[in-house]
Amino acid sequence: MRRLRNVKIVATLGPASSDRATIRALFEAGADVFRLNMSHGTHEGIAQLHRLIREIEHELRRPIGILADLQGPKLRVGTFADGKETLEEGAAFRLDLVDKPGDATRVRLPHPEIFEALEEGASLLVNDGQIRLKVTRCDAESADCEVMVGGVISDRKGVNVPDVVLNIPALTEKDRKDLEFVCALGVDWLGMSFVQRPEDVAEGQRLAAGRAAVIAKIEKPAAVAALDGILAEADGIMVARGDLGVEMPITSVPVIQRRLIATAQQAGKPVIVATQMMESMISAPVPTRAEVSDVANAIYDGADAVMLSAESAAGKYPVETVRTMNAVAETTESDPHFRVRMEALRPRARTRVADAIAAAAREVAETTDVKAICCFTHGGTTALLMARERPRVPILALTPSTRSARRMALVWGLHCSTTHEVERFKLAVVSAARAAREGGFASDADRIVVVAGIPFNTSGTTNILRVAPVDERAIYEGEPE
Repeated sequence: MRRLRNVKIVATLGPASSDRATIRALFEAGADVFRLNMSHGTHEGIAQLHRLIREIEHELRRPIGILADLQGPKLRVGTFADGKETLEEGAAFRLDLVDKPGDATRVRLPHPEIFEALEEGASLLVNDGQIRLKVTRCDAESADCEVMVGGVISDRKGVNVPDVVLNIPALTEKDRKDLEFVCALGVDWLGMSFVQRPEDVAEGQRLAAGRAAVIAKIEKPAAVAALDGILAEADGIMVARGDLGVEMPITSVPVIQRRLIATAQQAGKPVIVATQMMESMISAPVPTRAEVSDVANAIYDGADAVMLSAESAAGKYPVETVRTMNAVAETTESDPHFRVRMEALRPRARTRVADAIAAAAREVAETTDVKAICCFTHGGTTALLMARERPRVPILALTPSTRSARRMALVWGLHCSTTHEVERFKLAVVSAARAAREGGFASDADRIVVVAGIPFNTSGTTNILRVAPVDERAIYEGEPE
C-alpha cells in the first residue's frame, strides 16, 4: 500500500461511492483522504460513511484522513411566479426584501445584510456568474440594478457579491450543528466555506476546540486579500476554484492558485487544490488532456493535495478517476524538472532551531546514501517542517497519536504510521529502523535519518537529528542512549 508519489489525493464520497467495496477500492486506487460534503446528505448518512472509512482503516492498518466540508452561508434569490424569467441585457431589475414571487422586473433577495453592504456600482452575480447585475441605486431594503449580462434566472439561484465584504458569519446555524456532529464523530479536518476574514477562521477554531484541524476555503476576493491573516489562524487552506472563478476574473484564478500554494508552503501548512480537476470523468472513462495538465500543474506548483468532487461522489467512474489521478501524479513527480521546482519552492528563511534541524535532515539525506527521513512527532509539527523542505527521499512520520497520523495523511510526502510512545532516543531509532524496513523504504544494509524532539511526546520540540543504520544490531552496538 505504499504510495509512489508525494502529493495526496482527496476523494469526495457521495451516491456513487457510498458502499464499503467502493470506498475501499478508492483507497486502494490512491485516495489518501475522504471528503464528506455537509451540503448533502443526513447526519445518519454521514455517520455511516465515517464508520465505513474507519472499518477499512482498521482492516488495512493505515491511517486515513477524513475531511468534513461545511456548507457555509448560501445566498439565494427567492422564487418566481412562473418559475423562471429571462433578463435582457440593459434592462432594469430590482432585488428587494418583499416576500412575494418575482417577475421580469424584480425578485426577492432575503438577505438584508447584502443591502446593508452594497454600494452603487457594485456587481451581483447570479447562477454561478451566468447573469451579471450592476447596482445603480441601493438602500437598506432594495437595490436597483442594470442587467449587464442577461440570461434565464429561476427559483433559488445562488448569488455572489464579489465587490464587498458582507457582515455575515462564515458559520450558519446549520454549520454549527454540523460542526459539533462531525467533531463528535471524530473527523480529522473541517473545511470552512466562504471565509472572508481571519475572525471567521478563529470562530471555527474556537468551536472545534482542537477536535479537528481547520481548512479555510479561499473562494472570495476578501479572503484572497486577507490571506496572511487567514493562514495564521487556519491549519491549512483550500484553493476552491469554483466560486473563486465566479467572484474574480476567471483569468486571474491560475495566478491566485499559484500564489496561495506558495504562501501556504512557506508557512508550513497544507494546501489543497480543488474543483473541476477531472470534471469530464463524471461521464467519461478518460480525462481530457487539459484536465491532466491542470492536475500536473498543481503538482508542479507544490500543492499538498489535489481533490476530486463530483468525479468521485456522483460520477460513473469514481475508482477509475482516482486511479488516473494517481497515475498522473506518479508520472509528474518522476520528471526531473519536478525536483527542480521543489527545490525552488523551499523556505526562504529559517529562523528557529526546528527549521534548521529539518533543513539539515534534508541536506544530509540528499548528499549521502540515506534512504529515508524518519520523523518522530506527537502533534505533527516535526513532520510538517520536514514536508515543507520537500526532500528527495521519502518521509516517514511516526507518531503515538492516531489523530495526528490521520491528519498528516493530507500532507505532502508523509507516509504516516502509528507507533508506541518512546522515552529514550535509542528506542526511537529502533522504531524508525523497523518502520523503514517493514514499509519497504530501506534494508538492513541502508541508513536513515532520524529527526525528533527531546523531551519526547511534547509538541514543538524538534531539536535532534541522527544518521542511523537500519540494522538493529548496529543500533544497539553503536548508538548512544
